[in-house]
Amino acid sequence: MRGDKALILDQVRRYHEDVTDNRPFEPGVTEIWPSGATLNADDRIALVEAALDLRIAAGASSRSFESRFAKALKRRKAHLTNSGSSANLLALTALTSHTLEERRLKPGDEVITVAAGFPTTVNPIVQNGLVPVFIDVELGTYNTTADRVAQAIGPKTRAIMIAHALGNPFEAAEIAELARAHDLYFVEDNCDAVGSTYQGQITGTFGDVSTVSFYPAHHLTMGEGGCVLTSNLQLARIVESLRDWGRDCWCEPGKNNTCFKRFEYQMGALPRGYDHKYIFSHIGYNLKSTDLQAALGLSQLARLEEFTDARKRNWRRLREGLDGLPHLLLPEPTAGSDPSWFGFVLTVLPEAPFTRAELVAHLEERKIGTRRLFAGNLTRQPAYVNQDYRVVGDLTNSDIVTEHTFWIGVYPALSDEMLDYAIGTIKEFIAARG
Repeated sequence: MRGDKALILDQVRRYHEDVTDNRPFEPGVTEIWPSGATLNADDRIALVEAALDLRIAAGASSRSFESRFAKALKRRKAHLTNSGSSANLLALTALTSHTLEERRLKPGDEVITVAAGFPTTVNPIVQNGLVPVFIDVELGTYNTTADRVAQAIGPKTRAIMIAHALGNPFEAAEIAELARAHDLYFVEDNCDAVGSTYQGQITGTFGDVSTVSFYPAHHLTMGEGGCVLTSNLQLARIVESLRDWGRDCWCEPGKNNTCFKRFEYQMGALPRGYDHKYIFSHIGYNLKSTDLQAALGLSQLARLEEFTDARKRNWRRLREGLDGLPHLLLPEPTAGSDPSWFGFVLTVLPEAPFTRAELVAHLEERKIGTRRLFAGNLTRQPAYVNQDYRVVGDLTNSDIVTEHTFWIGVYPALSDEMLDYAIGTIKEFIAARG
């Protein structure tokens, strides 16, 4: 049987080589995607091997990935989940746990966040009956600042939840210090920034809890998937309970009586001795991932440094190639940061002789994919029109992002030829418009 499996996996490698598209890049014909998974034969083999072993639920691969990923990101605990959005939901919901007693977040408490970003950084605030406090971002870095956060802190503020913008770190050390000084929780959405550093420290290590996404657009992929990381063991235990139906038991799948007291507990109004595997201490969910996903994640994790280097290199090529062009605001890394970039963001200046829509149409017609800076100003989105929130300061830059900003790709599968074509296409467009 072992020989049969090795034979199958060898055939999988050959199959991968046969089906991989090695056609040369053809400008204007070959699609240049803004993001995507970078998969090789090892990734395909990892998935097939997990399938052959029928590892269909969370198991050994999941535990191995959690351990290795926590070590890579210098956190004590990592919990896999089915998406980055679920990771954000778990991270913030954990802060509402009754086990935190007086420190728990309660309905009506305020959470500082930014107006220009992805909705699932903000949605958990609303879903938990908390109030988002929106602040603006800076153009160029597309992050907020510690000063803006400080100005937003009020008597009802209990937490801060912010994402690093397109891989570019915000002022995480200063914001973490603000959180400590004001006894606030700090949730660091690291979904777009795995591999980035700020002041020499890995992003995802500044907050009480941080999150990662493994959607195909992100730095590592499992197809779908996410992760919650923390070095606070109490928060880690709450996250695990919430992820696993809200149960109080911490036995891994297929294990019983890890605590040696399975039939000795008395909790709530249950009779003493009620099976601990069926005692629920939180209003939870089932947000687990599978071993198929984790097997792919383990294969991808081995290439994290390679992926990070490629994203940095591709971003630099675009930045140098477009430097000095009129009518465009080019991106800048936050001072003191070394980003593992998610995308290359461009803002068409409001006074330019062309619009963002015209430039985007020019790029898309030539098969160069573009994306908006996610939701733009979230307060203008229909989902938030009737929601309770507070705004501190104006949202001028968030509005500019909504009207004038987009980004193109830097992900590892893009070749120098593709990047140079994108540069040339943008230059051609601007030159034609004086």
